[in-house]
Amino acid sequence: MTGTMKRTYGSKGGAAARRRTLRAAALLGAAALALSACGSTKDDAAGAGGGGAGDGKGKVGVILPLLTSPFWQSYNDYVPKMAKSEGVDALKTVNSNSDPSQQITDINNQLNQGVKGLVVAPLDSAAIAAGLDQAERKGVPVVAVDVAPEKGKVAMVVRANNVAYGEKACEYLGGQVKSGKVVQIMGDLASVNGRERSEAFRTCVKQKFPKLKVLEIPAKWESDAAASKLDTLLNANPDIKGIYMQAGGVYLAPTLQTLKSKGMLKKAGEKGHIAIVSNDGIPQEFDAIRKGQIDATVSQPADAYAKYGMYYIKAAMQGKTFKPGPTDHDSEIVKLPSGILEDQLPAPLVTKDNVDDPKLWGNTVK
Repeated sequence: MTGTMKRTYGSKGGAAARRRTLRAAALLGAAALALSACGSTKDDAAGAGGGGAGDGKGKVGVILPLLTSPFWQSYNDYVPKMAKSEGVDALKTVNSNSDPSQQITDINNQLNQGVKGLVVAPLDSAAIAAGLDQAERKGVPVVAVDVAPEKGKVAMVVRANNVAYGEKACEYLGGQVKSGKVVQIMGDLASVNGRERSEAFRTCVKQKFPKLKVLEIPAKWESDAAASKLDTLLNANPDIKGIYMQAGGVYLAPTLQTLKSKGMLKKAGEKGHIAIVSNDGIPQEFDAIRKGQIDATVSQPADAYAKYGMYYIKAAMQGKTFKPGPTDHDSEIVKLPSGILEDQLPAPLVTKDNVDDPKLWGNTVK
């Protein structure tokens, strides 16, 4: 409760009245706690969703990290569709163009427009705190998509398990390459996603596939950096046997082009084929799997990111809260070390065996 409430008591019976008021307040507090929601998205109640109880109405700002990746282009296309299906009045999306400082400016601009909720895909896990603080001061709830902030208040993080991304990539490459050098083209290590994928892959290889040697390329989600650094690395290490790309949306095209330019792009099954596993699940990766250019990818659910981003921001605007536990959409809400809740959506491994599955979002977009 904000503000203070004054009441004048007479000299007679004042203490008793104050005791009754305190008891009533305590009962109300206990009732509110008892109504906290469970992990299931069907279970909810009024509480501290970000802006207090409300009707869930009002404009919602949606801020993208970038639009140079097919993954984020697909997410961008899903946003208005999912907003409509979830009954959210979403404004036209804003693109922060891979600039963390611009993203903070974008958040402030949206807040100045009077939005009642924000759905943000953070570029930098630490820097985003400045924008989250601004939103909290204005009483505007925020849902983070794809990247978990290191600090700051959000109603929910909608994200797949990024540790599992690195582990799945490791398990797959380890099954294809028995010994030798493999490369991981890393994301931005200022992002928790880049850090978790990198460390999970590195640790898994060390523990389960000690005959593999991991070479690393820090590419910061930048296609040009990936291409130039991979070219240099291949010049010094022409015996590379495997590649893990942490983001197919930005790394697929430059990786394939670099390999092709060096005569190293061999189809799966051919002598000299370099096993490649990726992350994202975009249509271009699926086509590359069908052609034998790459072997696998982990499908990051762009459609579900948009759907549950809209779901949770509406819930937050209504003052609803959630607790750790399984949900009704095959995911699990977990509490991060920061205390923030995260709905970890499923992200399946896609290979030639299931690449044509019509349930994969990458097969439903043009």
